[in-house]
Amino acid sequence: MTAPVTPVVVPGPAELAEAAASWTAQRVTAAVGARGACYLALAGGETPRGCYERLARSPYRETLPWPSVFVFWSDERQVSLDHPESNYAMAKAVLLDHVRIPAEQVFPLVGDPTPGLRRIPADAGGRPRFDVIHLGLGEDGHTASLFPGSPALKEVRALIAQVHDAPKPPPDRLTLTLPVLNAARAVLFMVQGTSKRQALARVLRGDPALPASHVQPLDGELHFIVDRAAGGQ
Repeated sequence: MTAPVTPVVVPGPAELAEAAASWTAQRVTAAVGARGACYLALAGGETPRGCYERLARSPYRETLPWPSVFVFWSDERQVSLDHPESNYAMAKAVLLDHVRIPAEQVFPLVGDPTPGLRRIPADAGGRPRFDVIHLGLGEDGHTASLFPGSPALKEVRALIAQVHDAPKPPPDRLTLTLPVLNAARAVLFMVQGTSKRQALARVLRGDPALPASHVQPLDGELHFIVDRAAGGQ
């Protein structure tokens, strides 16, 4: 990392969900206020689920400018949209079905999300500039579907990379590439559990062997909210 990042450490999963929801709400509101829209990329997994369940409840459900939010995903499993392992299906069930985001402003990665990505205002290099990107962290240091040693880590032109050999099932996935992640205005890592402690420590040190260490927004903020089990406190 170009500069040390100090994570926000909270007691447990419930506090992490609340802190992540509050952080997200602030940036969604600011983006809509400044530019008239918020382009948000959601993550999959149990840790982000807690954040999305919280955003779907009061006060966020009623107070956030949901009709001005455009939703994408930072990665997805190549499964049907109603599959139990679909990141889209999870977000739909716990968040999207409960807030006022128009259906035409939701862009699953499965299918062809390129037209949706092209709607996002681009940076000087032509990459979509998300207002907020949510990410998780794997025990091996992967984030989104960028795994250690994956050819997708070297992609510099494509917005989305196909992954066919993910080390955890299902092996076929889609992921935003590092140039897109690093063009974002704000990136949030949500990390919980003792199994993530070692990987988190290495990422915070900037260990180049771990994909998550390469998430370094060029002109944006990088934020970590972690629970005490992951943060080692």
